[in-house]
Amino acid sequence: MSAGPPRRPPPIIFGGPNAPPRRPRRKPNGGPDVGGLALQQPQRQQQQAIPGGISMAHPLQSPVNFPDGTPVASPSTAATNFPTSSGVTIREKQINPPMISDLPLGRLTIRGKHFDQCTPADLADDGLLGEGSYGVVTCKRHKQSDTRMAVKRIHYTVDEREQRRLLMDLDVVKKSTECPYIVQFYGCLFAEGDVWICMELMGTSMDKWITYIFKDLQSSIPENILGKIGRSVVLALDYLKEQIKIIHRDVKPSNILVDREGHVKLCDFGISGYLVDSIAITKDVGCRPYMAPERICPQEARDGTKGGYDIRSDVWSLGITLLEMALGRFPYRPWDSVFEQLDEVVNGAAPRLDNHDKKWSEEMVDFVAVCLTKNYEDRPKYREGLLAHPWLVRFATEDVDTTSYFTEQALRLQSCGISIAS
Repeated sequence: MSAGPPRRPPPIIFGGPNAPPRRPRRKPNGGPDVGGLALQQPQRQQQQAIPGGISMAHPLQSPVNFPDGTPVASPSTAATNFPTSSGVTIREKQINPPMISDLPLGRLTIRGKHFDQCTPADLADDGLLGEGSYGVVTCKRHKQSDTRMAVKRIHYTVDEREQRRLLMDLDVVKKSTECPYIVQFYGCLFAEGDVWICMELMGTSMDKWITYIFKDLQSSIPENILGKIGRSVVLALDYLKEQIKIIHRDVKPSNILVDREGHVKLCDFGISGYLVDSIAITKDVGCRPYMAPERICPQEARDGTKGGYDIRSDVWSLGITLLEMALGRFPYRPWDSVFEQLDEVVNGAAPRLDNHDKKWSEEMVDFVAVCLTKNYEDRPKYREGLLAHPWLVRFATEDVDTTSYFTEQALRLQSCGISIAS
C-alpha cells in the first residue's frame, strides 16, 4: 500500500490547542540595547491575590488596531469592581486581548509609506542586536526603502503572558505614530514559525549610555543634554496620558532610547495600564527600584479613597531616572532586601541632587526635587506642572545641539572599541 502524499500539518495557533509543546523558558537576562524594542529582559509580574480567587497578574489591555486601521479583534471591555480585603472596592478595566496569531502580516508602514505583501526576503540582514527568552533581535535593512530597523523575532512557543505584554506594547506604539518622542512600529512579518516585529532602530538606551559616559569615558552628561532628555520624556508621557489615556508604569533609563542624531524616545509599553477615571490600580508591575512610594505602600488619599495611583507615580520614576543620569549611579544605596527598600522609599527622605559644587542650575535642582515629592498629591502632573516648570521651559526654546553631542561621544566610544548603532 503506497504512503500517499504527506499530510499537511494543522496551522499553528499561538496559545491555542494546536500549539506545539512549549520549550522551557531560559532564565531572564539583560541583553544588548536595541532601538524601538525592549532592550532588557522584561520584569516578570507578581500576582496580586484578591479574596474570591481573582488574580490581577495581567496588564490592563485594550483593543488592538494596526497601521492599516484594521482591528485585530473585537475584544469585550468592562469596568469590573473587585472587593479587597480592606473592604474598599476598586475598578479595573477588563479587556479580552487578541493573540499573536491574529496579527495582520506582510504590511510595513515606513515614514507614512505603505509596503504591502512584504516577506523576510525584502529585508537584508545587518547583524544580531540582542537575545532573550522571547527570541532574538536583529538589525535588518528594508531593501525597497533602504531603511534600517530592529526586528524582534518572537518564538511561536511564547506563552500567553508574554503575548499580552507584546500586544500591549504594539497597541501603544501603533497609536503613537504622531508622537516624535515614542519609538515607531513598522509592521509584522511571519517566517519559519516566528513572528517578526519590525520597529524603529535607535542607537542605545540610557542605562547603557550612563555606563559608557561615566565608566568608559570617565566623563558626565551635561545639564543641557539632561534637559532635552527630560523634556522629551515628559512630552512622551503627556502624549500617552492625553491621547491614549494610559500610564507607562515603568519609566527608567533602560526604557529611554537615544541615537546619534540626538533623538530621544520612550519605549517598552508592555506593562502600561489604561486609566479608569484617571486612576490606575494594579500595583505589582514595573521595576521596583524606580517605583513611587504610593505604589509600594498605597496610602489613603485626602478625599478618603484608597488603592489607586495616577500619572504622578511616573513623575517620581522620572525624578529617580534624572538623578541616576546626573550622578552616574542609582541614587539610593544598595538594598539587601525588599523590606529595606520598602522602609527607605516609603519612610525615608527622598533623594536630592547635591549641588554643593554648583555644577547644576537651581532650576534643575528644584525640578528633580518636585518630581521626588513624597506625597503624590503634592507632586506635579505634566502640563500644568512639569512642562510649565522653568527648567523645562528653558529647554523648550534653548538651542541644544544634541546631534553633535551624541555623535561626538559615539565616535569617542568607537575609539575605545564600543560601537553604537546608527
